Amino acid sequence: METTSIKRLGTLHPAIRDKAIEAYYEAVKLTPIGVHPFITQTTRTFAESDALYAKGRTKPGSIVTNARAGQSYHNYSLALDFMLQIDGKDSWVVDKNWIVVVNVFKSHGFKAGIDFKSFPDAPHFEMTFGLNWREMLRRHNAKEFIEGTNYIKI
Repeated sequence: METTSIKRLGTLHPAIRDKAIEAYYEAVKLTPIGVHPFITQTTRTFAESDALYAKGRTKPGSIVTNARAGQSYHNYSLALDFMLQIDGKDSWVVDKNWIVVVNVFKSHGFKAGIDFKSFPDAPHFEMTFGLNWREMLRRHNAKEFIEGTNYIKI
């Protein structure tokens, strides 16, 4: 599970990758034996964002996001989601161990979705560098990428 999390964190934008990995390892150390933070998603394609947006709207299920393709920081590799694995079982329960992980990522400069006012998103972290999604999308569409990559210039 740790290798999967690190592999996923390795896909993040170079501007946040090392910070996210450092925060993850710190969170692992601070959670008790049997409780393990697990990274469920980092980079998300535009198609994946549209599929998530459809849930609870045009597809079965509950609404899980208000972000369409291009409106999510996941689309720019600047966001990640996590859950806890407790004694090998997936847990989305926000408890004291969850808050430990949240506080660690916040201490490394990430915004925590649990703090969002209009649509709280407990598993979510992002680092936006003061750029809104419209500016990210503009840079993406203008192909303002770090040379040799698909990561937008920050």
